[in-house]
Amino acid sequence: MAGGGSGVVDEKHRDYPGKMTIFVFLACLVASSGGLIFGYDIGISGGVTSMDPFLKQFFPSVYAKEKEVVDTNQYCKFDSVPLTLFTSSLYLAALVASLFAGYITKKCGRKTSMLGGGVIFLIGAALNGFAVNVAMLIIGRICLGIGVGFSNQSVPLYLSEMAPAKMRGMLNISFQLMITIGILASNLINYFTAKISGGWGWRVSLGLAAVPAMIMVGGSIFLPDTPNSLVARGKDDKARAMLRRIRGTDDVGLEFDDLVAASEATKAIENPWSTLMERRYRPQLAMAFLIPTLQQLTGINVVMFYAPVLFKTIGFGGTASLVSAVITGLVNMVATFVSIATVDRLGRRKLLLQGGTQMILAQFVLGTLIAIKFGTTGVADISRPYAIGVVVCICVFVSAFAWSWGPLGWLIPSEIFPLEIRSAAQSAVVVFNMTFTFIIAQIFLMLLCRLKFGLFYFFGAWEIVMTVFVYILPPRDQGHPHRGDGQDLGKALVLEALRRRQPQGRVDVHRRIIIHPI
Repeated sequence: MAGGGSGVVDEKHRDYPGKMTIFVFLACLVASSGGLIFGYDIGISGGVTSMDPFLKQFFPSVYAKEKEVVDTNQYCKFDSVPLTLFTSSLYLAALVASLFAGYITKKCGRKTSMLGGGVIFLIGAALNGFAVNVAMLIIGRICLGIGVGFSNQSVPLYLSEMAPAKMRGMLNISFQLMITIGILASNLINYFTAKISGGWGWRVSLGLAAVPAMIMVGGSIFLPDTPNSLVARGKDDKARAMLRRIRGTDDVGLEFDDLVAASEATKAIENPWSTLMERRYRPQLAMAFLIPTLQQLTGINVVMFYAPVLFKTIGFGGTASLVSAVITGLVNMVATFVSIATVDRLGRRKLLLQGGTQMILAQFVLGTLIAIKFGTTGVADISRPYAIGVVVCICVFVSAFAWSWGPLGWLIPSEIFPLEIRSAAQSAVVVFNMTFTFIIAQIFLMLLCRLKFGLFYFFGAWEIVMTVFVYILPPRDQGHPHRGDGQDLGKALVLEALRRRQPQGRVDVHRRIIIHPI
């Protein structure tokens, strides 16, 4: 979700000298583990809210409704404001934390921000694991949210600034890969902890969030600072030495000069937030708002947050619902490798179009399958083959998201902002994402109760909108430097917007920083 260094350069200098080094690979591997804490929490909350002992202790009214006779409206079994607040409070906290994380990331460095986020997340995991009432659960979730806000703000920045320009997309998506691994791990843990006799398995599920937090904290202590961060803090000699080390070559003069130029432009900006709102950055700001917003309107978080609850709602037993969640988590992780392998070769636009089309088909088929069985009454008893069909349909949807709007929804906004406002822009992207994540998490169970199977058509309609958005907006003229199979959606949109506002297709020096390198 972040861009690399920037500078005043020509198109011929888009690729700096250097290669992928073991040092960079290991640093990015450790840093991307920050995605584990986000992914683990996405998956864990839906699992524990499907466990009877957890519901009985903290949400007895939901537990009583769940145990009613089978002819109860299945759509409304889990419609509870406190229950959804347990899930969505994390994302509200992440939203607020992101506003402060940008300043800390800029002033203190990426690794310091990651370290702080990991420590706060660790505290939240402990509170949740030892919770004795709903208030303690919510406070713990708020701490988890603060940790997520800091990690989502700093980790993608770190990854992009360490990675070679030609491999930036692939390494940046490793953050999304770690999110999917976290989701899968949480689903597996939920499956096994649900079988613990005594009804305290949910404590293990919530408490084990401390493991990815400790990985992030430990890794952050030993990670090096990025050259961008070092330059921004006036440590030019260390920055040049670090640049040589991570690029595996002494020929880093051009890239270093660009980092220094961008850093000087940054220091000239007194208030990055007000600068971000200026007219010249409106194309980027629009993209930074639209892409995270549309990403949440795919409905993916309906599946990932509430997968066990969703499966339980449509007739799966308790254990069967957790198994189905594990299956979707595995599909999510494996499909992310497709994006890693193809994003820098095929380009962003092709993946978004293909993934969007696949999600549309899967969402409407899924809605139809549920409509046929449950109708508007929400009463049905589905057979095993029919249930398998529902799981397959959800897996088709999840796989499409995992190689398109999932990773690219974070990657593209990060590619279009210059270094001088990057921390503020990164915070804005996280804020937009978390705002709609919170809204969807908070209203999903209510919408499911009221819209019933129509909820899937609702998300399908938004997927049509976003796919048309991707198809229509990118420029496709023959002379465009980013045209072709490897077209970068974010860069193309910004460059086109800037050219249209200036005579003879020229882009001034200050705005040129926006485009390169990302």
